[in-house]
Amino acid sequence: MKGYKYLDENGTFCLEDPELTGYLYFPIANEKGVMASITPTLAGDNKMGQNTFLLAPVSSEELHDKRGTRNFWVNIKGKGLWSVTGASAWQEAELFGKEKDKTVLTAGMMWQTLKRTSKKNGIEAEVTSFVPLAETLEIMMVTLRALEDELTVTPTAAIPLYGRSADNIRDHRHVTSLLHRMETVEEGIILNPTLTFDERGHRKNEVIYGVAGGASAFTLESEETKKTELPIGFYPVIEDFIGEGGSLTNPKALLFEEEPVKKGFTRDGYETLGGLAYNTCTLKKGEEKTYLVVFGYAQSKEDFLNQARPYLSKERCEKALEETKQYWLEKLNIKYHTGSKDFDRWMQWVDFQPILRRIYGCSFLPHHDYGKGGRGWRDLWQDCLALLIMNPDGVREMLWANYGGVRADGSNATIIGTKQGEFIADRNNITRVWMDHGVWPFLTTRLYIMQTGDTGLLFKESTYFKDLQAVRGEEKDLLWKAEDGNLLKTKEKEDYKGTILEHVLIQLLTAFYDVGEHNHMRLRGADWNDALDMAKDRGESVAFSALYGQNLVQLGEMLLHLKAEGMEKVSLLEEVFLLLNEDRNIYENTEAKISLLHDYCDKVRHTVSGIKKEITLTELAENLIGKGNWIKEHIRNTEWVNSKEGYSWYNSYYDNNGRRVEGDHEQGLRMMLTGQVFAIMSGIAKDEQVTEIAAAADKYLYAPELGGYKLNTNFHELKTDLGRMFGFAYGSKENGAVFAHMAVMYANALYQRNFAEEGYKVINSLYSHLSDFTKSRIYPGIPEYIGDNGRGLYHYLTGSASWLLLTVLTEIFGIKGDYGSLLLEPKLVKEQFDEEGKAAVSFVFQGKNFTVTYENKERKEVGDYRILEAFLEEEQLMLPEGRFLLSKEVIEKLDNSQHKITVRLA
Repeated sequence: MKGYKYLDENGTFCLEDPELTGYLYFPIANEKGVMASITPTLAGDNKMGQNTFLLAPVSSEELHDKRGTRNFWVNIKGKGLWSVTGASAWQEAELFGKEKDKTVLTAGMMWQTLKRTSKKNGIEAEVTSFVPLAETLEIMMVTLRALEDELTVTPTAAIPLYGRSADNIRDHRHVTSLLHRMETVEEGIILNPTLTFDERGHRKNEVIYGVAGGASAFTLESEETKKTELPIGFYPVIEDFIGEGGSLTNPKALLFEEEPVKKGFTRDGYETLGGLAYNTCTLKKGEEKTYLVVFGYAQSKEDFLNQARPYLSKERCEKALEETKQYWLEKLNIKYHTGSKDFDRWMQWVDFQPILRRIYGCSFLPHHDYGKGGRGWRDLWQDCLALLIMNPDGVREMLWANYGGVRADGSNATIIGTKQGEFIADRNNITRVWMDHGVWPFLTTRLYIMQTGDTGLLFKESTYFKDLQAVRGEEKDLLWKAEDGNLLKTKEKEDYKGTILEHVLIQLLTAFYDVGEHNHMRLRGADWNDALDMAKDRGESVAFSALYGQNLVQLGEMLLHLKAEGMEKVSLLEEVFLLLNEDRNIYENTEAKISLLHDYCDKVRHTVSGIKKEITLTELAENLIGKGNWIKEHIRNTEWVNSKEGYSWYNSYYDNNGRRVEGDHEQGLRMMLTGQVFAIMSGIAKDEQVTEIAAAADKYLYAPELGGYKLNTNFHELKTDLGRMFGFAYGSKENGAVFAHMAVMYANALYQRNFAEEGYKVINSLYSHLSDFTKSRIYPGIPEYIGDNGRGLYHYLTGSASWLLLTVLTEIFGIKGDYGSLLLEPKLVKEQFDEEGKAAVSFVFQGKNFTVTYENKERKEVGDYRILEAFLEEEQLMLPEGRFLLSKEVIEKLDNSQHKITVRLA
């Protein structure tokens, strides 16, 4: 391990001199809506939404550019000003010199401590930052410690308050400061803007922002006092604090020791500073004093002070910090034990990332400076993959609610509300159709059913989303009006409800017919790769056609399972039967497919009949499996690419000129990873083809110095007939970066097909690079992608974490559900076992706690071992047909203690 080092099995880590690495930031948040980012110098921002920023919004570039950070100044008698965060002009000047402060950052889930030592000034400071669980606050605990015999210090907190919408960072920045109304009270400073200027229009402001402070003194020998010392004065106006010619890193008010104002001061129309002046105190060597800085949001001045006052005590803050640490650690109910302790600890951070994305969405950390908050359709489903593994309580209702976003034409809402199951019509009437959106709901629902055995979810009814969009975004429903609401109606104007099964069928079947000239599904606005957004007319996604084919087959197989369980028939909306056409002549005829799809979409354009008809499960299953297998065969027969150099793989796309994208081209050979992932995962690629694909990927896409497999080769073209990605520099983002999301899915596909060593190569390459801080330059975890310089980018808020968690648990450790029964199919390679030949994982399944330990005492390689015997506690279990399967019935009888399963491999 280089760079940071782990301090415990929970992933707590420390890093020396963190400020010498750029672009680092850390998330601290709670489930009350507070979302903050914080750097080693305490830069970053804090917000509760796009229109409610307490600290000014920052992008990744502003992390090192902005001077307005959370700061805490100490005027040391005889030595001058010193910043405990390092954010002063003179400390920045010394950053690469001999007199640089010594710094150490320590961090765990949702908390960060920065320790800064200045031998020159004879002082040491620790700043711990966190967001308490129950309040809309952020807390800074600043402890000053004397390293010399006697140190006289005058501390001042300086937190620039922004207090408005992110839109105002440039749009009306000065005008919106004129709305500011600031007031000093005994505990601190209150900011109450009169109005809000943002995309919603001019409104009366309803959010109060504030900063409060206190101090508690402690010595080495005894506790002096438990009484909170409040600030003695305030610097509420940034302009006055920095002075003419000054700055936030060189403030004249402190340099010239200007008197702070007292409580009762008001000022209107200026940028606000949370400037808190504390009493001068003298510390003997070894003595320390702790200062509390509390800032946040409220509905009124009284509300803010009621929230903040308890935290003006060191004891309460320390208790809240421990509560915060414990709470977030309890969210992580998976523990790994492999031959690498560092990998096990790194995975704790990977497992934490889906929780962060549920809180932050896709927009509210510095690299995610796009969008205006919230999550997209794809995120709703992919994040559920991790929740199903870690925290399955409530997932059933979440899945059911999410289906309310499906339209009757198989497309879905793309504007998602803040509440679960809330979907909003796009007021700008912009058509947004991503062709992959229909894939994820069934993929996630299938995992849920396999984990729980709850097939009943398929027959729970839900509404459909309705707005102006019709015919999969191609046309409008001119009869619809906003006052009609966003629920699909019957002709009798009643809300129509269909089963979840019906929702899934509509999504998959409409996609089956929505094809281009090569009889693959149209790319439309894009698939999961949002940067393939310039081929909406003739573009086709072979890659995701493969996954739709797999979905159709797996849904059919699930229906046959229900048939075997005794179910005979299901009821579906009458119009859906049009999509169940079994004429293979239509399958082969793209024009006939498109015509049939339009007929269906026209029937459900405004309302539906509400009439339901029955179909046998056998008939429905055979129909779906037939369609799915047709897709697979069609891709297998038409899209296998052979290069001049003798390598072969599957084509992924067609561009907007109807041309195959991959293979030998005038500008050079072209290969993309995406098509290989889904050709392998869906079973389209035969075993010998998987071997050929892996060889081609190793030849053209593998870059070990960057952590593994690139998303594509260099096309050497600004390919405006496929997507904006080709405008990006090659090796960045979707254009040829090691895109962790797809790389992990590549590993997952390889593992599913029992190519475990190849899958492990993918995972281990990513891990080895990302855990080497000197290369990746990020804290533990997996980012969205790795740039051409090796740096991890767009950290924390990425679907790659959910897929990596899923792959490690279900494929590498082989912890799988089989309609509610526990199935074990380990694919650990030899080096993943410890020195005793053991590997273990603790997890929750069906609400029961398990630890599974695999014993590979003969140190056999994957593929050479099989499950020899298994024990639940001390009781030997029978292995049906050489497989480990702990039945749902047995699991339901277990108590809530930790149950140990020992599996011997031979």
